[in-house]
Amino acid sequence: MDDSVIVSPDWLAAHLDDPTVHVVDVRDAWEYDGIGHLPGAVNIPFDSYRDDSDVDRGTLPGAEAFADLLGDAGIDTDDTLVAYDDTHGVFAARFVLTAIEYGHDDVRLLDGDFSAWNREYETTSETPDVEPTDYEPDPLEPAESPLVGYDAVANALERDALFVDTREQDEFEEGRLPGAVRFDWREVVDEETRRLKPEADLEDLLADRGITPDREIVLYCNTARRISHTYVVLTALGYEDIHFYEGSLTEWLEHDGEIESGPVDD
Repeated sequence: MDDSVIVSPDWLAAHLDDPTVHVVDVRDAWEYDGIGHLPGAVNIPFDSYRDDSDVDRGTLPGAEAFADLLGDAGIDTDDTLVAYDDTHGVFAARFVLTAIEYGHDDVRLLDGDFSAWNREYETTSETPDVEPTDYEPDPLEPAESPLVGYDAVANALERDALFVDTREQDEFEEGRLPGAVRFDWREVVDEETRRLKPEADLEDLLADRGITPDREIVLYCNTARRISHTYVVLTALGYEDIHFYEGSLTEWLEHDGEIESGPVDD
């Protein structure tokens, strides 16, 4: 597993004293304050870095709003960020993707979550002293971004791209993009340890769905966090040609896009 994308609790514990490593807790403020958090972690709640009002592509909050969040948290553009939640990383993965979209070069996901960390390491209720920064985002150009729109998806359908649907089974059967396979992001998590399954197991699990590194992958869902988690895991496993479509089937149908329906082997 590439630790430039996903880091273990052991890796993070060894780097907590590094002033260039900033830990980001994306849980609600009451969890951060009331339950405790990782030492030195700043709180940037999930709802603060998403926006459904089309201020930017998908549910992105806009470069200025995101820069304000990171600047207020004392983060510089060249810092290493490690994000976590207490939901197997699915909300934190969205922070990772958002930071990537706005040009942050080194942002990683903690393997596991707050509960997994708490089994091995101490947590704290102390809020770190933060000196605000003047964070300057550098948003990706559309051609560089993994986030794609309707036209790109339509073009990918004409190629040998594999469409991966991360919604629930009943949603998948009701309607899906042509030729799509379903993949439940939760399958990559070991429920007992709350961490990702061993790399070989993940590769076998993905290969069983035809999701292999040699394919062009287009992820889609109706919630950005599920796509983000699968995207981060695939990237950590060495997949390179991955995109994600946040338009949902509602937008797809509004453009007269074709869908399939009915049960399939899953």
